[in-house]
Amino acid sequence: MGGPSRTETVRRLEQASGTLATSVTAHLDSRLEWFRELPADERSWVGLIAQAGIAGVIAWYRDPEATRASALDVFSSAPRELAGAITLEQTVEMVRCTVDLLEQALPEVAGPQAAAGVRDAVLSYSREIAFAAAEVYARAAEARGAWDARLEAQVMESLLREDADAGVLARAGALGWPAGSGGIVLVGPPPDADTAGGLQVMRRAAEHHGSTVLTALHGDALVVLAESRGDDERTARLLSPHFGAGPVVVGPRAEDIASIPLSCATAVSAFTAARGWPEAPRPVAADDLLPERALAGETRARAQLVDELSPVLADPELRQTLEVHLERRTSLEGTARELFVHPNTVRYRLRRVEALTGRSPADPRDALALRLGLIYARL
Repeated sequence: MGGPSRTETVRRLEQASGTLATSVTAHLDSRLEWFRELPADERSWVGLIAQAGIAGVIAWYRDPEATRASALDVFSSAPRELAGAITLEQTVEMVRCTVDLLEQALPEVAGPQAAAGVRDAVLSYSREIAFAAAEVYARAAEARGAWDARLEAQVMESLLREDADAGVLARAGALGWPAGSGGIVLVGPPPDADTAGGLQVMRRAAEHHGSTVLTALHGDALVVLAESRGDDERTARLLSPHFGAGPVVVGPRAEDIASIPLSCATAVSAFTAARGWPEAPRPVAADDLLPERALAGETRARAQLVDELSPVLADPELRQTLEVHLERRTSLEGTARELFVHPNTVRYRLRRVEALTGRSPADPRDALALRLGLIYARL
């Protein structure tokens, strides 16, 4: 006597599919700890996939020429969010355990004569399921990457507009930014050739050194917000080589996320003014570009130059000595002759200026900042 027809075997398998789905869920529960810890809704999603998988095996056995699309259909039975709740590695474990069970259970249901054909169908279909799972997760990763890029652009644009409300904080947290953390802002030219590829290299370098970065293209500049467990100077040095050719400016440290917009504005303004100092180091602190920023019209920079000089402006002798030395004489002896004092007195007063402002009248860059401070104070 011949064995049962393929149609009869398919009918048997279909009748047993509900019981098999329940068995698969119980098998996963006994074998996989992570599956036992899933919330009820996510467990039900996995159950839907198991049922769809069993139906797919049966369809594959019914029609060996079935296309690979039937394997992809297995994952369409669960919400897209499942790819975010269960990792690809966990999905592979789930498929392996399911195949182990079905490889034993389906041939028994089919009977001895059809067992070999059903077992072959299980093995062939499981291979297609593995490829389909990889494709599903690749699509999910691509979609998540595009979503993250849009979200990152929104966060950075809000910070650049000096608009850091609660919504911005929440979106930054969704991108992995440490809650409540500030950071440093670097502004410079984007990578010269492949901007997207260059940014990926920068992100990998930052991650390797324990830093978190958010990036945005702002006009012709690349703005990078970085937070690190290390010191800020080291972080700036590590990230600077990943910019294109030209100056890289580091804004003042933002102690919390609410302070980041001001640091962004300062760094962007300093980058615009950096061409005024061709010999600037790379990276260069925004505060080191105060003269160029002030000359470019930045109100905050002008006010800062005057504030730095305020202790000197409050002392008539120091102010007069500094004005004569910078604006009319430039030498200790010439300043002393005009003020009718000893050169040592001039030397002492200029040291006081340096102690009060942190800038030495003998240094060309500091002398420029001090002289501009005097001018803006008068204005």
